[in-house]
Amino acid sequence: MPIPSVAPVLTRERILTVARGLPAAPQVLSELGELLQDPNTDLEQVSDLLRRDAALAARVIRIGNSAAFGGNALASVEEAVNRVGFGEIFRLVGLATTSRLADRALVSYGVEAEVFRANALYHALAAEALAKETEIDARVAYAAGLMRGVGMIVLDRLMREGAGGGVKYVVESGEGYAAWEGRVVALSNPEVAAVILAEWRFPEDVVTGVRDHYLLGSGTKPTPLAGLLNAAGVIASSAYRSLPGEASYWTYCASHLAGFGLDDAAFARASAAAEKAFDRLKDTI
Repeated sequence: MPIPSVAPVLTRERILTVARGLPAAPQVLSELGELLQDPNTDLEQVSDLLRRDAALAARVIRIGNSAAFGGNALASVEEAVNRVGFGEIFRLVGLATTSRLADRALVSYGVEAEVFRANALYHALAAEALAKETEIDARVAYAAGLMRGVGMIVLDRLMREGAGGGVKYVVESGEGYAAWEGRVVALSNPEVAAVILAEWRFPEDVVTGVRDHYLLGSGTKPTPLAGLLNAAGVIASSAYRSLPGEASYWTYCASHLAGFGLDDAAFARASAAAEKAFDRLKDTI
């Protein structure tokens, strides 16, 4: 898949230079997703992968010991994987990844770290719940929901370094993030995220799904994952977990849902499931 073109204001290399300064946890999450697709993957392979990032491994153990995962007295990555199982380890690593990535406020956007992490988790859980109502892989949807905001993380750091004159988003303007980012740095955060996720070797459907999930294209039909991520945004917004500059991009539409196999009843079930899962996991982030 061709990497999205990058406008002269921000070169691809400049974006990736900042991305390389982020924790390696997202790349571990991407590789874990590949491993778990193989039915022959064993405990040792998963544990070896997680141990490559000592800070991530420590956070996985800490979250695994939380009440959300049964309050187990886990002392090692192997115990965590063995105790929670392959079904939950991907979710647990995703939580740890989000905590490591979003460890500071997005000053340029006026978004506190805790708010950003809560949005990422809610969006991911909503995407996962929606995917379970369709033929879309739930792990892929969950990862895409977590990682969709990485473009904002990188753009915030670039703006704080002076990109686009170091301006800050004004909530009262009512302007959507993509329009504001386009004026300031000529790229939207989903476009920047797509560049980064491609570099981190996330699956092609995650890269394109995140890139297009604001549904701002010129009439072209979005991929199923892009449509699902947009619908997940509707769920997050209805639970008051949306970010201020994204509210205008989430539009509930029955025909849109039908495009990837959902109806109103399925949407309602997914909304309830996302809220229940978030209530269980919110204290882990």
